[in-house]
Amino acid sequence: MISDHLEVPICSWEVVGTPNKKMAKLLTAVSVLLILHMASSSRLVCHMTNWAQYRPSMAKFTPDNVDPFLCTHVIYALSTINSFNQIIPIEWNDEQQYGSLNSLKNINPALKTLLSVGGTVNGVSPFIAMVAKPESRAAFIRSAISYLRTHNFDGLNLAWEYPGHNGSPQEDKERFTLLVTELSKAFEDDAKDNRKTQLLLSFNAAALQSTINKAYEVNKIAPHFDFINIMTYDFHGHWEEATGHNSPLYHNSVDSGSHLHYNINSSVSHWLSLGASAEKLLLGFPTYGRTYRLSTAASGLGAPSNGPADPGPYTRTAGFWAYYEICDFTNSATVSWISEQEVPYATYGSAWLGYDDKRSYSSKVQWMTANHLGGAHVWTLDMDDFSGSFCSDGAYPLINHLRMSMGFAPKPTTTPRPTTTRDPIADFCHGRPDGLYENLADKTTYFQCYLGVTYLHRCQPGLIYWDSCKCCNWP
Repeated sequence: MISDHLEVPICSWEVVGTPNKKMAKLLTAVSVLLILHMASSSRLVCHMTNWAQYRPSMAKFTPDNVDPFLCTHVIYALSTINSFNQIIPIEWNDEQQYGSLNSLKNINPALKTLLSVGGTVNGVSPFIAMVAKPESRAAFIRSAISYLRTHNFDGLNLAWEYPGHNGSPQEDKERFTLLVTELSKAFEDDAKDNRKTQLLLSFNAAALQSTINKAYEVNKIAPHFDFINIMTYDFHGHWEEATGHNSPLYHNSVDSGSHLHYNINSSVSHWLSLGASAEKLLLGFPTYGRTYRLSTAASGLGAPSNGPADPGPYTRTAGFWAYYEICDFTNSATVSWISEQEVPYATYGSAWLGYDDKRSYSSKVQWMTANHLGGAHVWTLDMDDFSGSFCSDGAYPLINHLRMSMGFAPKPTTTPRPTTTRDPIADFCHGRPDGLYENLADKTTYFQCYLGVTYLHRCQPGLIYWDSCKCCNWP
């Protein structure tokens, strides 16, 4: 696949005590290769949903709320497939919203947008009938290319959840492989024949091992995707009879049986063991939490439960709360940290919530980096505090923290520190490479150098800057 243009993550390399010039040159060459590898593989992909426009008041979300410099890619969810195997919109104003989203590329030409296709028709995935015959797959592929080009999208995201669930498991599995292979070839031919940038291809992939085994021929499909969004969330929820975290990094001492694999570490390891390359895999970061209704006085992990807590006032769906709803809850709740799983939970009365915060995001970024994954994907833009109206922490507090933790270059909207006279802080970046640097005089702040200009940033209250991860974290 043709690699798309991406922002370059900030990296710093230091050669200390090299014994000779040859070794120094070798280490420098290795560093350059590593930087080039990171630049070509690190992505921050953010999903937005077309149903978020119907949320009330300040929770209403449209493409006008998208920060064009926040993410490297934005995926618009959701379109579907009609009985003629053609992509069609779902909402009455989808095509208008396509235009609004894609006009953001006039502001940030590096931004990439993809259209997600999937959903269900009468409870059945429209993919099942489409993939059944070569001619129906061909019709879909022609429609996809035409539709994406017409509406100025850069690629297609497949949201078939999941092959094998509604149809014949083995047939669906094999037909999904055929669809992916044929789409990839058609995108290559389209780019070559029309002298255009090749359309990107991605998909939302299952995280549970049992579903992965049933749904995908991993070693056959993975090479054809530009990236794979592993849905490392919804591991636990109110459908179970005991509390469990929505998106844990590791298993815990309460887990047993198949639940030992209901975590990020186990899911990603399984994808890798089946032949997926690490640089194709994107780790899923949820901007929401899962709720339970406690049924006894116990309130820890694994406590007995009976269904969900009350729906949030804005998302209005039983079982989960958006981050902007979580902020209000945690102001009054008892907040605890699950050290085994590197994630928080909160309780108030009989309500139990497993969610993500900046601390858990930082832990996951460190894990993601250590395992050389291709980046992160976020579900969703519209469930973060996108306007900054709820959490008193600025716009997009979670995703901005994720972006910073991943080491992306500063957004061009950042304003340099004003100076009127020669200032040692303002001069800090003179002659230094672009990047993040610790402020030895104040660990609650850090410097960002960009094109020779010094920017002074402050960590959130209670956090300090750690140069080892280039992020703000707990002391």
